[in-house]
Amino acid sequence: MAKPGPVLIVEDDNKTASLISLYLKREGYETALASDGVEALALVRQKNPLVVILDIMLPRLDGWEVCRRIREFSHVPILMLTARGEEFDRVLGLTIGADDYVVKPFSPRELVARIKAVLRRTSITTGERSDKLKVGGLVLDTHNYEVTVDNRPVVLTASEFKLLRLLMNAPGRLFTREQLLNALYPLGEQVVDRVIDVHIGKLRHKLEKDAANPRYILTVRGFGYRIVQDDQEESIP
Repeated sequence: MAKPGPVLIVEDDNKTASLISLYLKREGYETALASDGVEALALVRQKNPLVVILDIMLPRLDGWEVCRRIREFSHVPILMLTARGEEFDRVLGLTIGADDYVVKPFSPRELVARIKAVLRRTSITTGERSDKLKVGGLVLDTHNYEVTVDNRPVVLTASEFKLLRLLMNAPGRLFTREQLLNALYPLGEQVVDRVIDVHIGKLRHKLEKDAANPRYILTVRGFGYRIVQDDQEESIP
């Protein structure tokens, strides 16, 4: 994999973008700036950013659409900036592939802390073993950060990859929603209650032939989720 590039700040307000950049540079991060959605997509492809800070209200393409398009080709961590704090907006951001969100107005120090938290919980260190986890036709490569289903490559968000890796490391084991939540957000970050269900739903749509009748990620009603031990096992409705 290519070496991660700078933190990409996608924000059309120059003052806000410069302030974010200043605080990140103080923490030792390189930064790159994009002022509209089209430019942002080009820079993601060109610079392989470490993380994308993505405002919602952008010229040419809004943040929602930029996030959707990034997820078609990249699993770079995305932290969305929104002036709206309603649960619907937060769930929508997570549903289309964002890893976290910050509601405006925000403290630059808080934003930097959230970026560090996203990177901590989504990072795959170069020292990890190159083992491949396999369940039926589902294969997860922990070293190259790749997932395939029946030899078809699947692009996951960083959080989706981490969640799937956790499940595949223990086939057949039941994980409660609380256990999965604690694994994804070990620092106790505040997230919406439905975040695990959102991630599982997205994973099923990407991995399963029929998301309504999954053969890999099974629901244990009232408890949580597990990965099958045998890919022929029937799903629990």
